[in-house]
Amino acid sequence: MEFYDVLEKRHSVRDFDKKDVEQKKVQNILDAVQRCPSAGNLQAYKVYVVRSKEAKEGIVAAALYQEFIAQAPVLLVFCADKAQSAAKYGERGSDLYAIQDATIAAAYSQLAATAEGLSCVWVGAFDPLEVSRLIKAGPHEVPIALIPIGYPKGKAWETGRRPLKEIITEV
Repeated sequence: MEFYDVLEKRHSVRDFDKKDVEQKKVQNILDAVQRCPSAGNLQAYKVYVVRSKEAKEGIVAAALYQEFIAQAPVLLVFCADKAQSAAKYGERGSDLYAIQDATIAAAYSQLAATAEGLSCVWVGAFDPLEVSRLIKAGPHEVPIALIPIGYPKGKAWETGRRPLKEIITEV
């Protein structure tokens, strides 16, 4: 799929088919995540791949009972590794760069999932302490985003976009 086609086809999907996601497609997504840019090339993030029904159901409870999370065959949990970034950049690394790194990685996962013919959605509404506990995250890893991935059930609805003139300012 061409890059601009990927951008056009990427939509948030919250209704997933039961069909499992092939391991090769998951690996391609993770490979794309590994290639994303990061501050100082530290790659100060960790990705947890969640497939078990029990783990996903626990995360659903930690995510305000957004049931579609458990419906997706694959759930990626992106965590900022604050200690890794702080070791080089101090407080700014811990408070900003690690979060940016994890955010960029999550965004790359969405584009890669789309390129693989899959659908996903960014989930930001969750209790980070509870998600950390459920995935057994390290003490300096902070969950930033949940990305449920799977085949869409039906057609995704397209959302409108604000006109460029409303979001772009040239200086």
